[in-house]
Amino acid sequence: MIELKNILYKVNLNAVIGSTAIPLKTLQFDSRKVSAGDVFVAVRGSVVDGHDYIEMAEENGSVAIICEQLPKKTRENLTYVEVSDSAKALAIMASNYFGNPSNNLKLIGITGTNGKTTIASLLYRLFKRVGYKVGLISTVNIMIDETAYPATHTTPNPLRINQCLKEMNDEGVEYCFMEVSSHGIDQKRTEGLSFAGGIFTNITHDHLDYHKTFSNYRDVKKLFFDQLPKSAFALVNIDDKNGLFMLQNTKAKKYTYALKNYANYRGQILENQLSGLLLKINENEVWAKLIGNFNAYNLLAIYGAADLLGLESVESLRIISELDSVSGRFQYLISEDNITAIIDYAHTPDALKNVLETINSIRTKNETLITVVGCGGDRDKSKRPKMANIASSLSNKVIFTSDNPRTESPEAIIKDMEKGVEPQNVGRTLSIVDRKQAIKTACQLAQPNDIILIAGKGHETYQEINGVRTEFDDFKIVDELLKQLQK
Repeated sequence: MIELKNILYKVNLNAVIGSTAIPLKTLQFDSRKVSAGDVFVAVRGSVVDGHDYIEMAEENGSVAIICEQLPKKTRENLTYVEVSDSAKALAIMASNYFGNPSNNLKLIGITGTNGKTTIASLLYRLFKRVGYKVGLISTVNIMIDETAYPATHTTPNPLRINQCLKEMNDEGVEYCFMEVSSHGIDQKRTEGLSFAGGIFTNITHDHLDYHKTFSNYRDVKKLFFDQLPKSAFALVNIDDKNGLFMLQNTKAKKYTYALKNYANYRGQILENQLSGLLLKINENEVWAKLIGNFNAYNLLAIYGAADLLGLESVESLRIISELDSVSGRFQYLISEDNITAIIDYAHTPDALKNVLETINSIRTKNETLITVVGCGGDRDKSKRPKMANIASSLSNKVIFTSDNPRTESPEAIIKDMEKGVEPQNVGRTLSIVDRKQAIKTACQLAQPNDIILIAGKGHETYQEINGVRTEFDDFKIVDELLKQLQK
C-alpha cells in the first residue's frame, strides 16, 4: 500500500504534525466521500471552503489532513500537513498517487475560448485512424481508447484526470488530447501533469463572471504556456492578437499557425461551401467536410499538432479530408423540403458571430436565416446583450429563448438579451421562453431553402432549470419537428 510520504513528493510543505510514513487508501477533497484510511485535502473553492469540513473528514475516518491552515484542535492519531496551496497540492498528490501517468504518454493540452472541443476530438480521431491507441479528455466525453465515459467538466478534477490517464496507461494509450479550460488552470487542476505540447486557439469575451476582467482571463491562459517544459511544443494562432503573448515566457519550442499572417502553418481558404472547405495548408490543398473560417483555424491547429507529433503530412491530410464535424459543432441536417437546420455550441459573442458570418458568407441571400439563441443562467451576464445584438444584426429573424437558466429566471435572462437589440432590428425578434416551442416556431416560420441556426447548447442532451436536468437535445428535437411539419 502507498504511504503518505510518497505522494507528497514535490508538494510545498509548511509544517507537518505526526508521521507521513503511514499507509493510505485513497485521496479525497469531498469530506462526504471520506472513509477509513483516506487522506482529506481541504481545498478553498469559489463557493465552498474545504477547511470548514476538516472535522467531518476526521469523523469519517481520515488518517491525514492536508490544509493551508491547521485546525485549532488536532487529534493525536492523525497526521496534519500544512501546505501553501492545497489545490496545487491535491493535483500533485493525485499525480503521484496514480504513478504520474502523464509521463507515460504524450499529453497535448488545448486551450482558448473557442475550438478546444473540435481540435481535441478530431486529433483523437486522426490518431486513431493512423492506428494509435489514443485518449481524449473533452467537454463532450472522455475516451480511453475505444471506451467512452461521460464528461462533467471541460477539465475534470485532478483525481479524475489522473485516474483516466492511469487507465490510459493500462490500455497502452500513446497519445492523449485534453481540453484545458481557464477554470481548470486557475483551480490548479492541471498541476503535476507532464504536457508534451500545448495549443492556443483564440481568446474572446467569456467567463468574466469568474475571472472578473479580460486581462485576468487572458493571463490564466498564458500561465498554461508559462508552465510547459522545454521538451514540449507551444502551437499558437497568431491571427489572434494574444497568440504571441502566450509565447512570451514559455520554455517550450514555439510554433505558429494563421490564415492572415506568416506562420509555420499557413492556411488559405480556396472555397467555402455548406458542403465543406477547400483549404491550402502551406503548399498542400485539402478538401475538408468542416465548414467556415473558424474551422479553417481548427484544421490548421490539427495539422500543425499532427506534424509536430511526427505524423507524415500526406497521411494527415488524407485523414483530415475524411473527418466529420464534432457533435454540436456546426452539425447540420437538411429536411425533405430543403430546410437546413444547423446546431452549434456557440455560447459566446465571438463564437456566435463566427457561425453567423460563416452562414452568411455561404448562402445566396435568397433564403431567410432564422436564429434561435439563448444565454446560460448563473454565468457572465455582460455577454447577453452582445449576443442578442450579433444575432439580430446578422439574421433575418431571431427567437430569443432559454438555454440552461439554472437558478436564474429565464424571463430575466431574455430581458438582459433584449437590451442589446438595436432599434432598427427590434422587428426581427421574438421572445419565447420555452426552448422547444421556440425551435418549433422557427420550423413553422421556415420555408423551403431557408436556414435555421439553433445556437448555444450544441452537444448537450439536457436542459437545466432550477437545479433539475431534463432530457433536451437540440438536434433530435429539430429533426423530429421538421419531419412532423412535412407530414
